[in-house]
Amino acid sequence: MPTITELRVSDVRFPTSRDLDGSDAMNPEPDYSAAYVELLTSDDEAGNALVFTIGRGNDVQCAAITALAGHVVGRDVDELTARLGDFSRKLVGDSQLRWLGPEKGVMHMAIGAVVNAAWDLRARREDKPLWLLLAELSPEEIVDLVDFRYLSDVLTRDQALEMLRRAEVGKAQRIETLRAHGVPAYTTTPGWLGYSDEKLLRLLREARDEGFTMVKLKVGADVEDDVRRMRIARSELGEGFPIATDANQRWDVADAIAWLERLAPYDPAWIEEPTSPDDVLAHAAIRRAVAPLRVATGEQMANRIIAKQLLRAGAVDVLQLDAARVGGVNENVAILLLAATFDVPVCPHAGGVGLCELVQHYAFFDAAAVAGDREDRFIEYVHHLHEHFEDPVVIDDGAYRAPARPGSSARMHAESIAPHLFPDGDVWKDLARADAI
Repeated sequence: MPTITELRVSDVRFPTSRDLDGSDAMNPEPDYSAAYVELLTSDDEAGNALVFTIGRGNDVQCAAITALAGHVVGRDVDELTARLGDFSRKLVGDSQLRWLGPEKGVMHMAIGAVVNAAWDLRARREDKPLWLLLAELSPEEIVDLVDFRYLSDVLTRDQALEMLRRAEVGKAQRIETLRAHGVPAYTTTPGWLGYSDEKLLRLLREARDEGFTMVKLKVGADVEDDVRRMRIARSELGEGFPIATDANQRWDVADAIAWLERLAPYDPAWIEEPTSPDDVLAHAAIRRAVAPLRVATGEQMANRIIAKQLLRAGAVDVLQLDAARVGGVNENVAILLLAATFDVPVCPHAGGVGLCELVQHYAFFDAAAVAGDREDRFIEYVHHLHEHFEDPVVIDDGAYRAPARPGSSARMHAESIAPHLFPDGDVWKDLARADAI
């Protein structure tokens, strides 16, 4: 009988602030980081997961994950992986830890990491990529994963079950189509605010040449700079080429409306996170004011309850779930079901450390077993840091290729982890010495 022997957590950080990779209006100098989880077993198996952060505070996230060790170490692996709905509910339901949220923030993200590591372990044991493991579950097994508390005013278990049963029709064919053609990607690689106009122009050309059919630019620091950068992008890419924008929560309602009026002549595809991720009413007000410009949000959506409110209030045109922000696979399944209920496309947030690797599984599962075929579904893509993962994403002609290897694609190379451990890994020691000179 194999058991969980250790919950190992590592503080892994990459000094991306040195080149302003990932820079935006709210986060000008991020160091892309991962609170990296290894769920080890007595028979030498392992499940992996991570929480993405941007530097300081990664140690806090690691501590929160470590606090969950008592819920998992010593558990029977067969029993745990067979009952991942119950496992998720037990972690979320720890009343003393729940008090720190409830169901949001650092502790909830920590729960998500442990839940995701358990799913990775199960997928590896069943020799399937996570998206396919989920897609091949029966509708009954899928709804058993979801906590419908706080959702039943818009989505009950029976309604979700009916939706999933309808989606059974054609599922096998959709899976084969996904394997053959993937899911379209859009790239944020050209759009970081810290880049020069020359670098922006070069990266836009490269994105188009690589087959991407949508790009995204960060906005929100200076309106004149944003107008100039949008003008450059529109001139280079031509009329009709989708250029999304992302303000990273920079504005109040009036500021958002006024700013977006200045960008409107360049026909942005959507405005992402125009205001606080918790302010459902502000998103709704902005959406009404700037229509037909679409409003997208969700990467820092705290939980399924905020997702429900955004959708029910008519506050969002595009929902952007995140693999490491909420309580793991189970809660993201709930969010996918909610989005399908309201017929809103899910375009997962990615980038960071490992987020492209993780979120692709949700988009493929959504396309196979929940929302089905949608022409308005994209997955965000950013070029950097994929080399640190054993099963990195594959982009072919502007589309994510379906993951084929077992697991959730979260496992990092050991030789990438060691030098990037903070603060004592070689990369950080070398930087400290260079800064001291």
